[in-house]
Amino acid sequence: MKKLNWIDKGIFFVNTVFAFLLQLSLLVPFIPIKSFPKTAIFSLATPVLIIINVFFLVYWVVKWKRQWLLSFVILLLGFQQVSSLYKFSGTQNVVSENSLKIMTYNVRIFDLYKWLGRDGVSEEILSMISEENPDILCLQEFHEAKKSAFTNYKYRFIKYRAKGTGQAIFSKHPIVNKGSLNFPNSQNNAIFADIVRGNDTVRVYNLHMQSFHINPVNEEISQENSSRLARRMGAVFSKQQIQTEIFVSHKEKCPYKTITCGDLNNNQYSSIYKQIKGDDIDTFDEQGSGTGKTYYFKYFPFRIDFVLVDETIQVMSHKNRYEKLSDHYPIIAQLKI
Repeated sequence: MKKLNWIDKGIFFVNTVFAFLLQLSLLVPFIPIKSFPKTAIFSLATPVLIIINVFFLVYWVVKWKRQWLLSFVILLLGFQQVSSLYKFSGTQNVVSENSLKIMTYNVRIFDLYKWLGRDGVSEEILSMISEENPDILCLQEFHEAKKSAFTNYKYRFIKYRAKGTGQAIFSKHPIVNKGSLNFPNSQNNAIFADIVRGNDTVRVYNLHMQSFHINPVNEEISQENSSRLARRMGAVFSKQQIQTEIFVSHKEKCPYKTITCGDLNNNQYSSIYKQIKGDDIDTFDEQGSGTGKTYYFKYFPFRIDFVLVDETIQVMSHKNRYEKLSDHYPIIAQLKI
């Protein structure tokens, strides 16, 4: 391997900076949010930092320079986290009478205010749900105007928080217990339902964690307001931490196997995700394919919606659908309990 010319020296310097930033972002889940809330922002950039380091790795390999080791070692050290960015194989559909099909979807109040600029979106959402026909359906940002559209679900639990919106769990199997974990100083919340299927009882959680309320398309991202955005995001991370502690404390007392669904408003590289997931299985990690993105943001693979299941539950399939009917995309998973 020959010595570097001045151009490659400059490229390697940039490579070193991005390798350091990736290493920092991979350590973020282990840093207490309460003490350093703003550091959690790095977790949102982790997918981009992974991609950049992969490009640097390929660049040095093609040039046959030993500098490829820098990004390679960083990526290898965080392999478990890095590998969750993209899955090359998975199972999307399974035909089995023994499976339990679950769907989670942030429907953004069925496009009530026509954000997408066209008519008929709510009907398309309902048609998609009907096509999937899940046994258990978890909806975030549900609107009371659509309550009558789910007559095929005999059992349900809906908790409204503000202006007729909230979270909903619909089930084809009996609900024997239900409740809400109302988050303080927030319109977001978590609900749960204990559902009986045959001889088994499973608890299903439907989470909607604190939102950043930042529009990635219209928000002005500039040097002038970057500090303001950082403070705003830090405050949201602090709220999410409080909400996570409420949820984890409640879940630890659950006597049943659990299935946790919902919109975490945070990605798989965050401390929030790490705490909520615990020892559970992420259905995307088990049977997903591609990036599994669940939030619409052009050129950026945000995965902030999840189905997390007890480690004793077998994940048979995981599917993402990408019809643009909300700012989120739905997840459909088939499980064997």
